[in-house]
Amino acid sequence: MKIIKDITSDQERAFYSESNTVFQNIKIKGPEDGESAFKECQNIVIEESVFDLRYPFWHNDLLAINESELTSNCRAALWYSKNISMSDSIIDGVKVYRECQKIKVKDSKINSPEPFWFCQDILINGGSLAGEYAFFKSENIEIHNLNFKGKYSFQYVKNLTIYDSYLDTKDAFWHAENVTVYNSIIIGAYLAWYGKNIKLVNCKIIGTQPICYTDNILMENCTMEETDYSFEYSTVYAEIKGEIESIKNPYKGRIKAGNIKEIIIDEYAKPDSQVEIIAKNKNVA
Repeated sequence: MKIIKDITSDQERAFYSESNTVFQNIKIKGPEDGESAFKECQNIVIEESVFDLRYPFWHNDLLAINESELTSNCRAALWYSKNISMSDSIIDGVKVYRECQKIKVKDSKINSPEPFWFCQDILINGGSLAGEYAFFKSENIEIHNLNFKGKYSFQYVKNLTIYDSYLDTKDAFWHAENVTVYNSIIIGAYLAWYGKNIKLVNCKIIGTQPICYTDNILMENCTMEETDYSFEYSTVYAEIKGEIESIKNPYKGRIKAGNIKEIIIDEYAKPDSQVEIIAKNKNVA
């Protein structure tokens, strides 16, 4: 592969349609403020470089970004691209990854509102991610050891698996389908409303009104804190260690916990509800 290094450019489409090239220590910045530095490129490797202008990677195939930085000026950095890998890098620009396929991210730090929209086949291993509406309508996602902070994450996703992660996120997994989370902490109100086929294993759930209007939620060996009005109108099969703050009008299934402070079955419960609730202090069928 050809090597290009130690270059600074601010030109429009500076490396348009480049292929089979390694770029080392380049800087995409300057007063000309040119857009789309790497557009329609193929088989490109970026190493130890800095990007400070808009839309740098659009319509690329086979793109590797290593030990590089995309600044807050780097808006909409990766769109309409596929076969992308990124490692040990920093992204601060808004709307990173849009309609991309086959993405791998390792040990990177991403701070970007609206990241990973309408993407498929995503693998994230390590690092951190901060951003609102992350992964909106994306599919086939696998996440390991991620530190995530944001709001409205994983909405309308399909086929998501998360391992050993820390998620601080309000309104997560709304309308999500086929989600499994292992050995993770999930902090945030209104978890998994309107979801379908959600499985939580060895997880800690913290926050008000989790898992309402949900179709088929399975919880194994989980703990719940500050979780009042849980499981409203949901089909749920849950084994909870310790205490649940309160349960309100679950629809169908079985809930087992060490202790339940309050069970609310009122006039608004569905007439065909059928739930078994088992706890040391309360038993309801």
